[in-house]
Amino acid sequence: MALNYIWIAFFLIAFVIALVKLVFLGDVDAFKVLVDGMFDSSKASVMDIALPLAGNMVLWLGILNIGERAGAMNFLARIVGPFLGRLFPEVPKNHPATGQMMMNFSANLLGLDNAATPLGLKAMGSLQELNPNKETASNAQIMFLVLHTSGLQLLPVTIIAQRFILGAKDPADVLIPCIIATYVATVVGMIAVAIKQKINLFDKVIVSWLGGLTAFILFLVWYFTAYLDKEQIATVSKVVSNLLLFAIPVVFILGALRKKVNVFESFIDGAKGGFEVSVKIIAYLVAMLVAISVFRNSGALGYINDGLKWLITSLGLDTRFVDAMPVAYMKPLSGSGSKAMMISTMQTFGPDSFAGRLASVFNGSADTTFYIVALYFGSVGIKKSRYAIPAGLIADLAGVIAAIFISYLFFG
Repeated sequence: MALNYIWIAFFLIAFVIALVKLVFLGDVDAFKVLVDGMFDSSKASVMDIALPLAGNMVLWLGILNIGERAGAMNFLARIVGPFLGRLFPEVPKNHPATGQMMMNFSANLLGLDNAATPLGLKAMGSLQELNPNKETASNAQIMFLVLHTSGLQLLPVTIIAQRFILGAKDPADVLIPCIIATYVATVVGMIAVAIKQKINLFDKVIVSWLGGLTAFILFLVWYFTAYLDKEQIATVSKVVSNLLLFAIPVVFILGALRKKVNVFESFIDGAKGGFEVSVKIIAYLVAMLVAISVFRNSGALGYINDGLKWLITSLGLDTRFVDAMPVAYMKPLSGSGSKAMMISTMQTFGPDSFAGRLASVFNGSADTTFYIVALYFGSVGIKKSRYAIPAGLIADLAGVIAAIFISYLFFG
């Protein structure tokens, strides 16, 4: 239902803005820009997103099936089961969804986008099997989606690489702010959903796991700061993420060999469903990305930013952060859009400027809420998202606020 209203609002806002431009400003291309954007985004939804995703889906669902037959999912479920069992009380103990969700979270932590999406879609499918109302998101699906959209990430490899390409003196200087901002977004999102679902966050298992994760992140921040220079941080991020990405299928294959599982047949059996899922989500991707395109091309984000700058100036506050805000506006809507905004900000103000660094932190502080809702819920046929979008946006807002404060702390 929320997606329905948002979809309608994007089109109506874009229409009104274009009409005002045409009538009062004489902009004869106002509607042409929107129409061109509709066709371009619908084409990109299929050619640039759905088809490449189909390849990743086939690959990673095949690898995941090897892991399941090798017992990797059960192994992960036993380790993280006590913690996830508190956050997902509807999921039975040792259910495959637990291991699949953990695989997805792990891929996100390492910035492995190509692996995270197929693993996440597989987990959402398993949660759908437990869902009594197939058209309405369950509590477990909402908790999983919000944790996913908060984008907890320890190695923002693509952001560091982009800063290097644009000539930043210290491409990895945004690493620690990104880690802190995305962790704040994740914790706030989890708390928001837990309150709604009446989950006891003071349970000793939840407290101990969160305490352990917080301690690990603090240790990672301390180690990177104390013992690695900027180039070493970038190198470690790149090597560790790619090493672990390739290690996953190798470990699964070795486990399958140990259990005398036919590895090739297991891969084929799991991969068969990848293309089917990709075809199923095309309509959802086209619908959401076209709506986002007309909203963005209407100039609405620019007007929002101008209003914010006027407000901040009127209050006598520092306005430097406003220059990076288009990235924050775009991040919940489109990953490629927010990346383009980040690059544009760094090109305009410089990668080592406050705005350039903050834009990078914004891009690493959360994930694309609307895109993920459309993708994940669309893959299993859910039409009623309940409070998933508001909870995801709360996490996004927490990440944005944290990113601003942390960037002022680190970069002045």
